[in-house]
Amino acid sequence: MNLFTESNLRPDLLKAIGELGYESPTEIQKQTIPFILSDIRDLIALAQTGTGKTAAFSLPILDMIDDTSRKIQFLVLCPTRELCLQIAKDIKNYTKYMPNIKSTAVYGGSSIMDQMRSLKDKPQIIVGTPGRVIDLINRKALDFSAIHWLVLDEADEMLSMGFKDELETILSETPETKQTFLFSATMSKEVERISKNYLTKPHRISVGSINEVKKNIKHEYYVAGYRQKKEALKRLIDSNPNQYSIIFCRTRMETQEVADFLMQNGYAADALHGDLSQAQRDTVMKKFRLKNIDILVATDVAARGLDVNSLTHVVHYSLPDDPEVFVHRSGRTGRAGKDGISISLIKPEESRKLKQIKSVTKIDITESRIPTGEDIVKAQVAGVFENLLEVHEDFFEFDDSLIPDLSEFSKEELVHKLLQFQLKDLALYYKDKQDILEQKMSTRDDDRGGRGDRRDRDRGRDRDRGPRDDRDGRRGDRGGKPRQRDENMTRFFFNLGKKDQLKKIDVLEIINKATSSKGNKRAEIGNIEILEKFSFFEVEKSFKGELLGNIQSMKFKGKDMRAEEAN
Repeated sequence: MNLFTESNLRPDLLKAIGELGYESPTEIQKQTIPFILSDIRDLIALAQTGTGKTAAFSLPILDMIDDTSRKIQFLVLCPTRELCLQIAKDIKNYTKYMPNIKSTAVYGGSSIMDQMRSLKDKPQIIVGTPGRVIDLINRKALDFSAIHWLVLDEADEMLSMGFKDELETILSETPETKQTFLFSATMSKEVERISKNYLTKPHRISVGSINEVKKNIKHEYYVAGYRQKKEALKRLIDSNPNQYSIIFCRTRMETQEVADFLMQNGYAADALHGDLSQAQRDTVMKKFRLKNIDILVATDVAARGLDVNSLTHVVHYSLPDDPEVFVHRSGRTGRAGKDGISISLIKPEESRKLKQIKSVTKIDITESRIPTGEDIVKAQVAGVFENLLEVHEDFFEFDDSLIPDLSEFSKEELVHKLLQFQLKDLALYYKDKQDILEQKMSTRDDDRGGRGDRRDRDRGRDRDRGPRDDRDGRRGDRGGKPRQRDENMTRFFFNLGKKDQLKKIDVLEIINKATSSKGNKRAEIGNIEILEKFSFFEVEKSFKGELLGNIQSMKFKGKDMRAEEAN
């Protein structure tokens, strides 16, 4: 099947997808559509995001669905609201010329009553997130006793988000005679278990081996110490002008911290993570799709359902544990035949993890030097000309007489003045900036657990603190004993910041109160970093449980306090 017109799909479907511009099927569509149309077996399909999975499973099912029945015949489960809405939108487009087919999306973050009312139209197709589907089952609003087809889309993400119990509950509500199709980017142990328990002798389709994902994508990595990482990220962004990128972080806290850093430094950036309300998530994603912001800082889970084909860069601010997740992230750039760049920013002690990723994926990830100020200015000059020489339509008209007489200047002089004007602030920022020194990675450093990097942090922390005696007397009973090494400290995220009028003296008092039950022994306190909306602090590891147990019952100027261990 090289063209959709060569398939056995019904004419009204072909007409609808033809108007959408569908001509040649993707590889997953070539293999999946004929199978579903002709086979009654279950299916496991492994394919990356952006390969056309929705059409692959929807079109053949829509071809076979009974539009005279008002019972639910087709259920799609997916991990996020965004993906749910995208699939529902695609199905609606495919059924443009099938007036008797109705579909409904059900998901959290919106009125359940409105969704229950939409179910009164008796749709044949339900697209939903597991949590909301369970809620509607419990309210007797959904009946899956007659479904013929069940699709688990992004099954790996649903399981990683903790939907295992919900999936098993929903599956138990469906008839054994149904046909189940499991689509996943990776084949984790949990996905394998679900497939063994709930699929019957499934056929397997795997599209795009892990090696093929790197096509059109250049992979680079840069090494920076713990305290240099954000500054290194800034340099990498500045040295790649005109980028449209996603920066992947490991945790929600890290995501917000990096996004705040970028926004405070004047970048059009924002964060996307699980702590945002649905309205906030929608706003951020809309801004990113419209390119009102050009840098999105996100966790892996939050970025699911965000389908953007024009990303120029993907940045791994934190390396994932799973090599396949690295490939999945990187595959978000280099789409639609365009070239893409995948950048990994790693600490020296992460060399083993990077080697593992390179070994499993067979991707050639080359080491590069963190750009100097001179490198960045040169890249920015090239970026100015790249923008200037693009084909632009005329957005407004003006009288040429408004252009002053420039005959006294040569072409080169005019360009020089333009660039000095355009890049003045950036050039001044880097003019006297010390370059980030290249940090070599070695097996010896790995075996020592990155102790050299921790020593850098310890020295930097001592400089930040100032004299040892200026610590509010909190260590007077320790007899001036040298401070403990970094490995004996735990770093915490704290939910209050400058906007709450929080100061370092307040943090010291809060920590001392929360760790005061161990007799006369006071907790060793490390670095305190107060940001606009939240803070970080370090406390002696042995006080971790006591601090976490007590701080949640305390208040600061009437506000609830929350702390959790930071990675």
